[in-house]
Amino acid sequence: MVPTAAASVRLLLVDDHAIVRIGLRTLFEQSPGIEVVGEAANVADAVSSAVRLAPNLVLMDMRLSDGSGADACREILAACPETRVLFLTSYEDEETVLSAVFAGAHGFLLKEIGGESLVGAVKAVAAGQSILDPVAARIVAERMRSLSSSGTAGSDDSLSAQEKRVLALVAQGHTNKEIAAALRLSDKTVKNYLSTVFQKLRVNRRAHAAAIFSRRRPK
Repeated sequence: MVPTAAASVRLLLVDDHAIVRIGLRTLFEQSPGIEVVGEAANVADAVSSAVRLAPNLVLMDMRLSDGSGADACREILAACPETRVLFLTSYEDEETVLSAVFAGAHGFLLKEIGGESLVGAVKAVAAGQSILDPVAARIVAERMRSLSSSGTAGSDDSLSAQEKRVLALVAQGHTNKEIAAALRLSDKTVKNYLSTVFQKLRVNRRAHAAAIFSRRRPK
């Protein structure tokens, strides 16, 4: 459930560094409208905590001690479709950014962000917005341009105009439900389009699509 302006954002913090979690908790405990309901240090705890605590928003690092934040994101969204995920990380390479986007994240920010801006971003994403750091937005835009120019019409992995529109919205951080609303499609149709896209890109998981994007560059 998306919180109203007066409601408190129930926030789950996920980072494998205790000192980072302490700093974030201190910041948000001083921020009206945000309640830190729990912390987790790894993928397994992040997923179980999300299921148990039902937060509005999970603020999570991309690299955790037992795996990828992208994997945790997919599991959390599958188990808790009303929960939103915002990544806060130090890593800004293409594979990391695109892995987050294709995992279904609702936002991607770098840890260099200021405290006030982070608080605003948490409230905005919890309220239904999608946010990308400018560096991440540029990476996504460049990969989308690369994808558009990499295939030739009629090739096995070429994408239709509608498939590109769906993929472009995924790359902007939108959920399947948001894409369905934007393109006036059903959730099931969007899911089918993405399934076809991944087949054409010869991948079987969203995260793998990021690697394909990274290798596709304009000639």
